[in-house]
Amino acid sequence: MARPGHTAWLLLGAAAMLLLAPAATAQDCLSATFSGGRTFGRCNSMPTLGASLHWTYHPENGTADVAFRARSGTDGWVGWGINPGRLGMAGSSVFIASQDGSGTASVLMANLDSTTSPNLQPATLKFGVPVAPSVDYSGGAYTIFATIALPGNTTQQNTVWQAGSLSGGSIQPHPLAPANLASTQRLDFLSGSSTGVSNSRLHRRNIHGVLNAVAWGILIPTGAIIARYLRVFESADPAWFYLHIACQCSGYILGVAGWGLGLKLGSESVGITYQPHRNIGIAIFCLATLQVFALLLRPDKKNKYRLYWNIYHHSVGYSVIILSAINIFKGFDALKPASGYKTAYIVVLATLGGIALCLEAITWPIAIRKRRRAADKQASNGTAGWQQGA
Repeated sequence: MARPGHTAWLLLGAAAMLLLAPAATAQDCLSATFSGGRTFGRCNSMPTLGASLHWTYHPENGTADVAFRARSGTDGWVGWGINPGRLGMAGSSVFIASQDGSGTASVLMANLDSTTSPNLQPATLKFGVPVAPSVDYSGGAYTIFATIALPGNTTQQNTVWQAGSLSGGSIQPHPLAPANLASTQRLDFLSGSSTGVSNSRLHRRNIHGVLNAVAWGILIPTGAIIARYLRVFESADPAWFYLHIACQCSGYILGVAGWGLGLKLGSESVGITYQPHRNIGIAIFCLATLQVFALLLRPDKKNKYRLYWNIYHHSVGYSVIILSAINIFKGFDALKPASGYKTAYIVVLATLGGIALCLEAITWPIAIRKRRRAADKQASNGTAGWQQGA
Protein backbone atom coordinates (compact mmCIF):
# COMPACT_ATOMS: atom_id res chain seq x y z
CA MET A 1 0.00 0.00 0.00
CA ALA A 2 1.41 3.38 -1.01
CA ARG A 3 2.06 5.92 1.74
CA PRO A 4 1.23 9.62 1.32
CA GLY A 5 4.88 10.53 1.85
CA HIS A 6 5.86 8.54 -1.22
CA THR A 7 3.50 10.44 -3.51
CA ALA A 8 5.75 13.47 -3.96
CA TRP A 9 8.68 11.23 -4.94
CA LEU A 10 6.59 9.41 -7.52
CA LEU A 11 5.40 12.69 -9.02
CA LEU A 12 8.93 14.10 -9.10
CA GLY A 13 10.00 10.97 -10.95
CA ALA A 14 7.21 11.50 -13.47
CA ALA A 15 8.31 15.08 -14.06
CA ALA A 16 11.91 13.96 -14.50
CA MET A 17 10.82 11.54 -17.22
CA LEU A 18 9.39 14.45 -19.20
CA LEU A 19 12.45 16.63 -18.73
CA LEU A 20 14.80 13.78 -19.66
CA ALA A 21 12.91 12.94 -22.85
CA PRO A 22 15.57 14.52 -25.10
CA ALA A 23 18.22 12.28 -23.58
CA ALA A 24 16.00 9.26 -24.24
CA THR A 25 15.58 10.37 -27.84
CA ALA A 26 19.34 10.65 -28.27
CA GLN A 27 19.69 7.14 -26.85
CA ASP A 28 17.14 5.90 -29.41
CA CYS A 29 19.34 7.41 -32.12
CA LEU A 30 22.40 5.54 -30.85
CA SER A 31 20.58 2.24 -30.41
CA ALA A 32 18.79 2.24 -33.79
CA THR A 33 19.09 -0.90 -35.90
CA PHE A 34 18.81 -1.27 -39.67
CA SER A 35 17.92 -3.94 -42.19
CA GLY A 36 20.64 -6.00 -43.78
CA GLY A 37 22.85 -5.63 -40.70
CA ARG A 38 23.89 -2.11 -41.74
CA THR A 39 25.79 -0.10 -39.14
CA PHE A 40 26.87 3.53 -39.02
CA GLY A 41 29.57 5.36 -37.12
CA ARG A 42 27.64 8.49 -36.14
CA CYS A 43 24.08 9.68 -35.67
CA ASN A 44 22.24 12.92 -35.13
CA SER A 45 18.76 13.22 -33.56
CA MET A 46 17.36 16.07 -35.62
CA PRO A 47 15.55 18.83 -33.73
CA THR A 48 12.26 18.58 -35.64
CA LEU A 49 9.85 16.08 -37.21
CA GLY A 50 11.15 13.22 -35.04
CA ALA A 51 13.86 12.46 -37.62
CA SER A 52 17.38 11.12 -37.25
CA LEU A 53 20.39 10.87 -39.54
CA HIS A 54 22.97 8.10 -39.33
CA TRP A 55 26.17 8.07 -41.34
CA THR A 56 29.70 6.79 -41.82
CA TYR A 57 32.19 9.20 -43.39
CA HIS A 58 34.97 7.88 -45.63
CA PRO A 59 37.78 10.48 -45.69
CA GLU A 60 39.79 8.57 -48.29
CA ASN A 61 37.30 9.41 -51.05
CA GLY A 62 35.09 12.12 -49.48
CA THR A 63 31.91 10.01 -49.47
CA ALA A 64 29.43 9.18 -46.76
CA ASP A 65 27.03 6.27 -46.31
CA VAL A 66 23.86 7.77 -44.84
CA ALA A 67 20.58 6.49 -43.44
CA PHE A 68 17.82 9.04 -42.89
CA ARG A 69 14.91 7.84 -40.74
CA ALA A 70 11.63 9.68 -40.10
CA ARG A 71 8.21 8.57 -38.93
CA SER A 72 5.33 8.73 -41.40
CA GLY A 73 2.14 6.93 -42.28
CA THR A 74 1.81 4.99 -45.52
CA ASP A 75 -0.07 8.00 -46.89
CA GLY A 76 2.89 10.33 -46.35
CA TRP A 77 6.38 11.06 -47.65
CA VAL A 78 9.69 12.04 -46.09
CA GLY A 79 12.78 13.55 -47.62
CA TRP A 80 16.40 14.46 -46.87
CA GLY A 81 19.05 16.22 -48.86
CA ILE A 82 21.93 18.67 -49.10
CA ASN A 83 21.98 22.26 -50.33
CA PRO A 84 25.46 23.00 -51.74
CA GLY A 85 24.84 26.76 -51.89
CA ARG A 86 23.00 27.90 -48.76
CA LEU A 87 21.14 26.82 -45.65
CA GLY A 88 17.57 26.45 -46.90
CA MET A 89 15.27 24.36 -49.05
CA ALA A 90 15.56 26.32 -52.30
CA GLY A 91 18.51 25.00 -54.32
CA SER A 92 18.80 21.69 -52.47
CA SER A 93 19.12 18.20 -53.92
CA VAL A 94 16.98 15.68 -52.10
CA PHE A 95 15.97 12.05 -51.72
CA ILE A 96 12.20 11.63 -51.24
CA ALA A 97 10.68 8.36 -50.02
CA SER A 98 7.02 7.44 -50.55
CA GLN A 99 4.76 4.51 -51.41
CA ASP A 100 2.62 3.81 -54.44
CA GLY A 101 -0.90 2.37 -54.43
CA SER A 102 0.38 -1.19 -54.05
CA GLY A 103 2.40 -0.31 -50.94
CA THR A 104 5.79 -0.45 -52.66
CA ALA A 105 8.23 2.11 -51.28
CA SER A 106 10.63 3.93 -53.60
CA VAL A 107 13.06 6.84 -53.59
CA LEU A 108 12.83 9.85 -55.89
CA MET A 109 15.94 12.00 -56.48
CA ALA A 110 15.05 15.60 -57.31
CA ASN A 111 16.42 19.14 -57.29
CA LEU A 112 14.40 21.82 -55.52
CA ASP A 113 15.25 24.86 -57.61
CA SER A 114 12.36 26.78 -56.00
CA THR A 115 10.20 26.30 -52.92
CA THR A 116 7.15 27.91 -54.56
CA SER A 117 7.00 25.44 -57.46
CA PRO A 118 9.59 22.75 -56.76
CA ASN A 119 10.58 20.42 -59.56
CA LEU A 120 9.81 16.92 -58.33
CA GLN A 121 10.76 15.17 -61.54
CA PRO A 122 13.58 12.61 -61.41
CA ALA A 123 16.88 14.43 -61.84
CA THR A 124 20.64 14.09 -61.46
CA LEU A 125 21.58 15.58 -58.13
CA LYS A 126 24.14 18.35 -57.64
CA PHE A 127 26.45 15.90 -55.89
CA GLY A 128 27.57 12.43 -56.76
CA VAL A 129 25.50 9.36 -55.85
CA PRO A 130 27.83 6.40 -56.53
CA VAL A 131 25.25 3.79 -55.48
CA ALA A 132 21.53 3.86 -56.22
CA PRO A 133 19.56 4.79 -53.08
CA SER A 134 17.11 2.41 -51.44
CA VAL A 135 14.36 2.67 -48.85
CA ASP A 136 12.76 0.55 -46.12
CA TYR A 137 9.40 1.12 -44.50
CA SER A 138 8.77 -0.60 -41.18
CA GLY A 139 7.48 0.29 -37.76
CA GLY A 140 5.73 3.40 -39.11
CA ALA A 141 8.95 4.98 -40.38
CA TYR A 142 10.81 5.38 -43.65
CA THR A 143 14.57 4.81 -43.77
CA ILE A 144 16.40 6.13 -46.83
CA PHE A 145 19.81 4.57 -47.52
CA ALA A 146 22.25 6.36 -49.83
CA THR A 147 25.92 6.83 -50.53
CA ILE A 148 26.81 10.40 -51.45
CA ALA A 149 29.92 12.31 -52.50
CA LEU A 150 30.00 15.37 -50.24
CA PRO A 151 29.80 18.54 -52.39
CA GLY A 152 33.03 20.53 -52.57
CA ASN A 153 34.83 17.64 -50.87
CA THR A 154 34.15 19.31 -47.51
CA THR A 155 32.66 17.69 -44.44
CA GLN A 156 30.52 20.70 -43.48
CA GLN A 157 27.23 20.61 -45.39
CA ASN A 158 23.86 22.38 -45.38
CA THR A 159 21.33 19.61 -44.76
CA VAL A 160 17.55 19.74 -45.13
CA TRP A 161 14.77 17.31 -44.33
CA GLN A 162 11.02 17.37 -44.64
CA ALA A 163 7.76 15.39 -44.37
CA GLY A 164 4.33 15.73 -45.90
CA SER A 165 1.33 13.87 -47.23
CA LEU A 166 0.35 12.07 -50.43
CA SER A 167 -2.83 12.56 -52.44
CA GLY A 168 -3.67 10.01 -55.09
CA GLY A 169 -0.07 8.84 -54.98
CA SER A 170 1.23 12.38 -55.69
CA ILE A 171 3.57 14.22 -53.34
CA GLN A 172 1.83 17.22 -51.77
CA PRO A 173 3.50 20.38 -50.43
CA HIS A 174 4.70 20.03 -46.85
CA PRO A 175 2.81 21.80 -44.02
CA LEU A 176 3.92 25.25 -42.92
CA ALA A 177 4.13 24.21 -39.27
CA PRO A 178 7.04 25.58 -37.21
CA ALA A 179 8.68 22.17 -37.18
CA ASN A 180 8.61 21.99 -40.98
CA LEU A 181 9.93 25.53 -41.40
CA ALA A 182 12.83 24.83 -39.01
CA SER A 183 14.00 21.59 -40.62
CA THR A 184 17.44 22.75 -41.76
CA GLN A 185 20.84 22.52 -40.14
CA ARG A 186 24.53 22.74 -41.00
CA LEU A 187 26.16 19.41 -40.23
CA ASP A 188 29.82 18.44 -40.00
CA PHE A 189 30.07 14.84 -41.22
CA LEU A 190 33.49 14.50 -39.61
CA SER A 191 32.85 15.78 -36.07
CA GLY A 192 29.08 15.27 -35.94
CA SER A 193 28.43 18.84 -34.70
CA SER A 194 25.47 20.77 -36.10
CA THR A 195 23.98 24.26 -36.05
CA GLY A 196 20.61 25.43 -37.37
CA VAL A 197 19.43 28.72 -38.80
CA SER A 198 16.34 28.54 -36.56
CA ASN A 199 17.95 27.05 -33.46
CA SER A 200 17.15 30.07 -31.26
CA ARG A 201 13.49 30.15 -32.25
CA LEU A 202 13.18 26.38 -32.01
CA HIS A 203 14.79 26.53 -28.57
CA ARG A 204 12.16 29.03 -27.44
CA ARG A 205 9.39 26.79 -28.78
CA ASN A 206 10.80 23.90 -26.81
CA ILE A 207 10.97 26.06 -23.67
CA HIS A 208 7.34 27.06 -24.25
CA GLY A 209 6.35 23.41 -24.52
CA VAL A 210 8.31 22.23 -21.48
CA LEU A 211 7.13 25.11 -19.27
CA ASN A 212 3.49 24.47 -20.07
CA ALA A 213 3.77 20.69 -19.83
CA VAL A 214 5.42 20.88 -16.40
CA ALA A 215 3.13 23.67 -15.12
CA TRP A 216 -0.32 22.76 -16.42
CA GLY A 217 0.37 19.08 -17.04
CA ILE A 218 2.24 18.09 -13.86
CA LEU A 219 2.24 20.69 -11.06
CA ILE A 220 -1.44 21.67 -11.27
CA PRO A 221 -2.71 18.04 -11.32
CA THR A 222 -0.27 17.19 -8.52
CA GLY A 223 -1.68 19.99 -6.39
CA ALA A 224 -5.21 18.72 -7.02
CA ILE A 225 -4.21 15.16 -6.01
CA ILE A 226 -2.63 16.47 -2.80
CA ALA A 227 -5.74 18.47 -1.88
CA ARG A 228 -8.16 15.65 -2.64
CA TYR A 229 -6.37 12.76 -0.97
CA LEU A 230 -3.71 13.84 1.54
CA ARG A 231 -6.17 15.96 3.52
CA VAL A 232 -7.86 12.73 4.60
CA PHE A 233 -4.83 11.80 6.69
CA GLU A 234 -4.83 13.65 10.01
CA SER A 235 -1.04 13.49 10.17
CA ALA A 236 -0.85 15.44 6.89
CA ASP A 237 -2.83 18.41 8.26
CA PRO A 238 -2.03 21.27 7.64
CA ALA A 239 0.98 20.25 5.52
CA TRP A 240 -1.29 19.14 2.66
CA PHE A 241 -2.73 22.65 2.36
CA TYR A 242 0.67 24.32 2.05
CA LEU A 243 1.84 21.68 -0.44
CA HIS A 244 -1.35 22.26 -2.43
CA ILE A 245 -0.80 26.02 -2.50
CA ALA A 246 2.89 25.59 -3.39
CA CYS A 247 2.09 23.32 -6.36
CA GLN A 248 -0.73 25.53 -7.64
CA CYS A 249 1.20 28.79 -7.30
CA SER A 250 4.34 27.33 -8.87
CA GLY A 251 2.28 25.84 -11.69
CA TYR A 252 0.47 29.13 -12.27
CA ILE A 253 3.69 31.17 -12.38
CA LEU A 254 5.44 28.76 -14.76
CA GLY A 255 2.26 28.39 -16.81
CA VAL A 256 1.85 32.14 -17.24
CA ALA A 257 5.50 32.37 -18.32
CA GLY A 258 4.96 29.62 -20.89
CA TRP A 259 1.67 31.19 -22.02
CA GLY A 260 3.33 34.58 -22.49
CA LEU A 261 6.17 33.01 -24.46
CA GLY A 262 3.59 31.29 -26.64
CA LEU A 263 1.88 34.61 -27.39
CA LYS A 264 5.28 36.08 -28.32
CA LEU A 265 6.06 33.18 -30.64
CA GLY A 266 2.62 33.51 -32.19
CA SER A 267 3.16 37.20 -32.90
CA GLU A 268 6.39 36.32 -34.70
CA SER A 269 4.71 33.67 -36.88
CA VAL A 270 2.81 35.88 -39.28
CA GLY A 271 0.24 33.89 -41.26
CA ILE A 272 0.67 30.76 -39.11
CA THR A 273 -1.98 30.38 -36.40
CA TYR A 274 -2.89 27.27 -34.43
CA GLN A 275 -6.33 28.55 -33.55
CA PRO A 276 -7.59 25.70 -31.30
CA HIS A 277 -4.28 25.54 -29.40
CA ARG A 278 -4.27 29.31 -28.96
CA ASN A 279 -7.91 29.56 -27.87
CA ILE A 280 -7.65 26.73 -25.36
CA GLY A 281 -4.48 28.30 -23.96
CA ILE A 282 -6.28 31.61 -23.42
CA ALA A 283 -9.20 29.80 -21.75
CA ILE A 284 -6.80 27.97 -19.41
CA PHE A 285 -5.10 31.21 -18.44
CA CYS A 286 -8.43 32.94 -17.71
CA LEU A 287 -9.79 30.05 -15.62
CA ALA A 288 -6.53 29.69 -13.68
CA THR A 289 -6.47 33.43 -13.00
CA LEU A 290 -10.02 33.21 -11.65
CA GLN A 291 -8.83 30.47 -9.30
CA VAL A 292 -6.09 32.74 -7.97
CA PHE A 293 -8.54 35.55 -7.30
CA ALA A 294 -10.99 33.08 -5.74
CA LEU A 295 -8.45 32.41 -2.98
CA LEU A 296 -8.92 36.01 -1.84
CA LEU A 297 -12.66 35.40 -1.48
CA ARG A 298 -12.41 32.01 0.24
CA PRO A 299 -15.08 31.96 2.99
CA ASP A 300 -14.66 30.32 6.38
CA LYS A 301 -15.55 26.63 6.68
CA LYS A 302 -18.65 27.47 8.72
CA ASN A 303 -19.83 30.14 6.30
CA LYS A 304 -23.10 29.22 4.53
CA TYR A 305 -21.52 30.16 1.15
CA ARG A 306 -18.57 27.80 1.60
CA LEU A 307 -20.45 24.97 -0.16
CA TYR A 308 -20.97 27.10 -3.28
CA TRP A 309 -17.35 28.25 -3.19
CA ASN A 310 -16.20 24.62 -3.04
CA ILE A 311 -18.34 23.70 -6.05
CA TYR A 312 -16.90 26.62 -8.00
CA HIS A 313 -13.33 25.91 -6.92
CA HIS A 314 -13.48 22.20 -7.79
CA SER A 315 -15.28 22.60 -11.12
CA VAL A 316 -12.94 25.32 -12.39
CA GLY A 317 -9.87 23.42 -11.18
CA TYR A 318 -10.82 20.15 -12.86
CA SER A 319 -11.73 22.08 -16.03
CA VAL A 320 -8.23 23.56 -16.10
CA ILE A 321 -6.65 20.11 -15.72
CA ILE A 322 -8.72 18.56 -18.51
CA LEU A 323 -8.21 21.49 -20.91
CA SER A 324 -4.49 21.48 -20.13
CA ALA A 325 -4.08 17.82 -21.06
CA ILE A 326 -5.95 18.39 -24.32
CA ASN A 327 -3.91 21.47 -25.17
CA ILE A 328 -0.57 19.83 -24.42
CA PHE A 329 -1.33 17.16 -27.03
CA LYS A 330 -2.39 19.88 -29.47
CA GLY A 331 0.97 21.49 -28.79
CA PHE A 332 2.71 18.24 -29.66
CA ASP A 333 0.78 18.16 -32.95
CA ALA A 334 1.84 21.73 -33.74
CA LEU A 335 5.50 21.51 -32.75
CA LYS A 336 6.05 17.89 -33.82
CA PRO A 337 8.99 17.31 -31.47
CA ALA A 338 10.94 14.09 -31.20
CA SER A 339 8.67 11.22 -30.15
CA GLY A 340 10.38 10.97 -26.74
CA TYR A 341 8.60 14.09 -25.48
CA LYS A 342 5.11 12.82 -26.25
CA THR A 343 5.88 9.36 -24.89
CA ALA A 344 7.24 10.86 -21.68
CA TYR A 345 4.11 12.96 -21.16
CA ILE A 346 1.86 9.95 -21.76
CA VAL A 347 3.84 8.12 -19.07
CA VAL A 348 3.43 11.14 -16.77
CA LEU A 349 -0.35 11.13 -17.30
CA ALA A 350 -0.51 7.39 -16.68
CA THR A 351 1.57 7.80 -13.51
CA LEU A 352 -0.65 10.59 -12.19
CA GLY A 353 -3.75 8.56 -13.00
CA GLY A 354 -2.33 5.49 -11.28
CA ILE A 355 -1.44 7.48 -8.17
CA ALA A 356 -4.93 8.99 -8.09
CA LEU A 357 -6.58 5.56 -8.36
CA CYS A 358 -4.40 4.09 -5.61
CA LEU A 359 -5.06 7.01 -3.28
CA GLU A 360 -8.79 6.83 -4.09
CA ALA A 361 -8.85 3.22 -2.96
CA ILE A 362 -6.82 4.01 0.17
CA THR A 363 -8.63 7.16 1.29
CA TRP A 364 -12.23 6.23 0.49
CA PRO A 365 -12.66 3.84 3.46
CA ILE A 366 -10.90 6.34 5.75
CA ALA A 367 -13.22 9.14 4.64
CA ILE A 368 -16.28 6.95 5.23
CA ARG A 369 -15.12 6.07 8.76
CA LYS A 370 -14.49 9.74 9.56
CA ARG A 371 -17.97 10.70 8.35
CA ARG A 372 -19.56 7.96 10.45
CA ARG A 373 -17.68 9.11 13.55
CA ALA A 374 -18.73 12.70 12.87
CA ALA A 375 -22.35 11.60 12.42
CA ASP A 376 -22.24 9.52 15.61
CA LYS A 377 -20.71 12.42 17.53
CA GLN A 378 -23.39 14.79 16.27
CA ALA A 379 -26.11 12.32 17.19
CA SER A 380 -24.56 11.84 20.65
CA ASN A 381 -24.43 15.59 21.22
CA GLY A 382 -28.04 15.89 20.13
CA THR A 383 -29.15 13.16 22.57
CA ALA A 384 -27.24 14.75 25.42
CA GLY A 385 -28.83 18.11 24.70
CA TRP A 386 -32.33 16.59 24.64
CA GLN A 387 -31.75 14.87 28.00
CA GLN A 388 -30.51 18.08 29.59
CA GLY A 389 -33.53 19.92 28.28
CA ALA A 390 -35.82 17.24 29.71
